[in-house]
Amino acid sequence: MKFVSLMLLTLLCAAAADEKDAALLPDGPGKAAVVKMCIDCHDTGNFRKARLTAEEWTDSVADMMQRGAQGTPAEVDAAVAYLDKFFGKGAPVRINTAPFSEIRVVLGFSVPEVRALLEYRDKNGPFKTFEDLAKVPGLDAAKLATQKAKIRIE
Repeated sequence: MKFVSLMLLTLLCAAAADEKDAALLPDGPGKAAVVKMCIDCHDTGNFRKARLTAEEWTDSVADMMQRGAQGTPAEVDAAVAYLDKFFGKGAPVRINTAPFSEIRVVLGFSVPEVRALLEYRDKNGPFKTFEDLAKVPGLDAAKLATQKAKIRIE
C-alpha cells in the first residue's frame, strides 16, 4: 500500500512540475502541440537550449514521433513552427522564464553565474530592463554585454 501511495504522489508531483514548466513557455500558435507531444517525456530544458534550424526541428520531432510521441500531422507541423520561432537559430533567450540549462548553454554563462541570476530573479521578480541584469551580483558584466542581442526581456 505504501508503494502505491508513493507512486501516486510521485505522479502528481511530476504532473504539477510539468504544468509549471509548460506555463513558462512563450505563448503562441503551436504551444499546445509542443506541450502535448514533448512534456510527457522530458522537461522543456531539452529543447529550449537546442536552437535548431527548421529542418533540424522537423528531424527532431520526427525522431520523437518514432520513439512514441503522439500527435496528428497538423500538431507536428504546429510544433515544428513553434519550436523554430521561439527556439530556432538566433532566437533570443527570454530571460524571465528561461531555465538553468537554456541560460547556461545559449548564453554561455558559468554555473555560478546562472545560479546567481536565477536566485536574483526568484528573490526580486522578473527583470524589467537589460540594466536590471547588471545588478545581479556575480554576473560578469562584460559577458552580459556581449550577450545582449541574445537576451529578450518581456
